[in-house]
Amino acid sequence: MTVMDLPAAILPALPYAGRRFDAFLFDMDGTLITSIDSANRAWTSWAVLRGFDPAYVISIMHGVRTVETMKRLGVADPLAEAAWITHREIEDTEGVETIAGAAEFLARIPQERWAIVTSASRALAEARLARAGIRVPPVMITSDDVERGKPDPSCFLLGAERLGVRAADCLVFEDTVAGLTAADAAGAAGLAITVTHDHPIDTGHPSILDYRGLAVTTAVDGLAIVGDEAR
Repeated sequence: MTVMDLPAAILPALPYAGRRFDAFLFDMDGTLITSIDSANRAWTSWAVLRGFDPAYVISIMHGVRTVETMKRLGVADPLAEAAWITHREIEDTEGVETIAGAAEFLARIPQERWAIVTSASRALAEARLARAGIRVPPVMITSDDVERGKPDPSCFLLGAERLGVRAADCLVFEDTVAGLTAADAAGAAGLAITVTHDHPIDTGHPSILDYRGLAVTTAVDGLAIVGDEAR
């Protein structure tokens, strides 16, 4: 059974029901894994040491490259300060976990049809994925690969390019406004993951809490999200 064969009563609950994509592009933190506690500990320690308000720093750092947050804060050496944060986060992955259903959902996608596109460095991404038990895919775009991070679309454009598809034919899974804005700018469809948010993501994109109850069908004409019972 394909998504087109599902009963009409089920279709409204499925994001992008009836649409197929050449590939899926996943953000990492807050989308495939939850790393909020680890990140907040590192940034809080840094903010206290450097005399910044930790609450303010944490409010602006999610979903963008660490070096860009440092530039926004006006520190003298953004690269050095970003390296400090990254080292601390790699050392402390306590509490990093897979978002419910994510591992099972990824396992149903052919390796050549999905990629991770994250604002984290490659070293940090690998550390967090290892802690969460998610394999590093053949294509992973990190902050090391682009000059401008989200909301700039270059990361998603590069991810699509390395998969050999057009960004316009991809579905991006994201949990931040910056990430969904980048997806829009790349011409991709966007899907918000909301499990780590206390309030709705006000972007107008379809959203899901997590991946429980969802599966993927693969056909010559692309990937589609279906209900788990429809596989």
